Amino acid sequence: MYWKSKDYEDPLPEEGSDPESRWGLVFDGAVNAYGRGIRALIIMPQGSHVPFTARLTFNCTNNMAEYEACIIGLEEAIDLKIKILDVYGDSALVINQIKGEWETRHTGLIPYRDYARRLLTFFNKVEFHHIPREENQMEDALATLASMYQVKFPNEAPQITIMRLDRPAHVFAVEIITDDKPWFHDIKIFL
Repeated sequence: MYWKSKDYEDPLPEEGSDPESRWGLVFDGAVNAYGRGIRALIIMPQGSHVPFTARLTFNCTNNMAEYEACIIGLEEAIDLKIKILDVYGDSALVINQIKGEWETRHTGLIPYRDYARRLLTFFNKVEFHHIPREENQMEDALATLASMYQVKFPNEAPQITIMRLDRPAHVFAVEIITDDKPWFHDIKIFL
């Protein structure tokens, strides 16, 4: 098994999780003018998370991307030997089709639904929950970012660092007047 991203802090289970522990999975897919991307986030019982992000290099609809995101999360949960899983997504269509509450009419979605349902047999208990898009903003943003990134090599992953800036940039510029001519000098402060 390999990890597609390593921004988790807790050690991973050695031989699978405690069969009684309850884990979470949040998924999202994005299709836009730049491409297609998916994001799944496995949430450990302690609250830590393991993210999975991928760019899809084949044509698909937004609903297919949502299914791809859900399926990659389910597959990774199976690899971790998780037995009890709560699945959250903002796609009412995917959630309700997998649960069997909605009919699947689009012929391109039937294989996705069937495969997702087959994956459910690896779990002792799985519950699906629809969440509003506004509660899934982080997954949506990361799936959109994945759709925009051009992957050149298999499993190539960009490292994205987000810095915290507590002051506006202009507070580090000091005006010095010499010979009645102002000039600016940058002051670097390392905290």
